[in-house]
Amino acid sequence: MGEEGRAESTTLRSASVEDQWGRCEFPYPHLLGPWISGLETLSQCFVRQRKDYCVRTQKKKKYPSCPFAASVQDQSAAVLLRCLSLSWRLTSEAAESFVLSPSKAPGLCRGQRAMLSVIFRSALPKYGWLRLPAQTWVRTMSSSDGPASPFTTLAISRPAESVTHVQLHRPKKLNAMNKAFWREMVECFNEIAEDQDCRVVVVSGAGKIFTAGIDLMDMAGDMLQPEGDDTARISWNIRKLVTKYQETFSVIEKCPKPVVVAVHGACIGGGVDLITACDIRLCTQDAWFQVKEVDIGLAADVGTLQRLPKVIGSRSLVNELALTARKMYADEAKSSGLVSRVFPDKEAMIAGALEMAGEIAARSPVAVQGTKLNLIYSRDHSVAEGLHYMATWNMSMLQTQDVMKSAQAVMEKKSPKETVFSKL
Repeated sequence: MGEEGRAESTTLRSASVEDQWGRCEFPYPHLLGPWISGLETLSQCFVRQRKDYCVRTQKKKKYPSCPFAASVQDQSAAVLLRCLSLSWRLTSEAAESFVLSPSKAPGLCRGQRAMLSVIFRSALPKYGWLRLPAQTWVRTMSSSDGPASPFTTLAISRPAESVTHVQLHRPKKLNAMNKAFWREMVECFNEIAEDQDCRVVVVSGAGKIFTAGIDLMDMAGDMLQPEGDDTARISWNIRKLVTKYQETFSVIEKCPKPVVVAVHGACIGGGVDLITACDIRLCTQDAWFQVKEVDIGLAADVGTLQRLPKVIGSRSLVNELALTARKMYADEAKSSGLVSRVFPDKEAMIAGALEMAGEIAARSPVAVQGTKLNLIYSRDHSVAEGLHYMATWNMSMLQTQDVMKSAQAVMEKKSPKETVFSKL
């Protein structure tokens, strides 16, 4: 490469994303922020590397993808493609045309269009499903090895009719919960709550263990260096932060669809917060659970101390686990009521979880979702209040065709799976 090429490469690597991308006639101004945020991820990868890769070679005038940036390109492409499908709300034809031919993108200069080609070309094998309209993303999720979803920490699939599988997917980091995870869980379950084609959710973890809990390296900045000019403002911002993190698992409980969680290996810290917000808990024989927070100098603050006592029922055992941070293994978890079934290995557990989810999905969604909501209400209220709420609930929900369909199926000795219920 000549001196001119090196100079140009250096300029491209060192210039800010705003300078490179912010001056164009952007066709979707309201999405400029997310667009720049996605490209910033890719840009940082180029800056960090000390190798002599360049975006454009001087002689051949083509734009090769950079091997060392493959994973970051995927993440950036996920952001950009999601903008296309969800936020830009393009038609399926327009989104497909843009994704397949980014070099013809309107309002972008030649260099910007070429960079889009590099990003999309490297990521289309994983994210090509986003070419479909926004509202179909949950229904078209695949069961590939990587995250086939608009998320970077979750892999979403549809293994069976009406069943959505949400997998914690940071196996190389032991599914540790980074900043993106806390946000994406909320987005994911809000989408699932509104998806009429989903009736049951199964949650599991990719890799060797379920989760190692909070990603301390990624989260340290928020926890150890909170913003604020004085004690009051710092405290206010910390409270906002904790409340936001609490919603990550509360959204599971608020989701009207039953959630079955399948745990293998370690379930540490935030993992216990997560599973206690689920409706049914299963585990493998090698699973163990640990309320780890006291070991890192804090009290568990996103759900364990509030939900675990109501899950297990023994206040003494909850206190022991929370105050000593000792491990609870599968047999004890089963006998104490933390999990309802123990499987010999992960494969058997996932098969059992999906079978159970299929049984639930075959029932009336009016009955199933109403049952979940009333169980949670009764947990937090007196028996009298629960009965009053139930009467009010069923005075409208009994007026459904599902009651007659279910009764007829029983009289005809049909399986619930043979009865078709309308979407809810």
